[in-house]
Amino acid sequence: MVVGICRIELRIHQAQSLKSKRQVLRRIKDRVKNKFNVSIAEVGENDKWQRALLGLALVGNDRRQINSALDAVTSYIENLNAAEIVNSDFEIINC
Repeated sequence: MVVGICRIELRIHQAQSLKSKRQVLRRIKDRVKNKFNVSIAEVGENDKWQRALLGLALVGNDRRQINSALDAVTSYIENLNAAEIVNSDFEIINC
């Protein structure tokens, strides 16, 4: 079993309140869940209007498959143009 964990830091320029930030994040999370079947949640920067930290998890059999899936998710979020990716990193664990 291989587990992929990804952390993505976002900057949401158009957010003027926590409510608008949550709307943007909900749209991103819903689209990513539907397209890639990964677990995704906001895991940090909860009280800042224009910053967010998303955590993703993915389980599979093949390390290369997990690596390419996490790369695809990161590219997909970037191409949504809903928020700017400031930083992203991921770790792949063999269990």
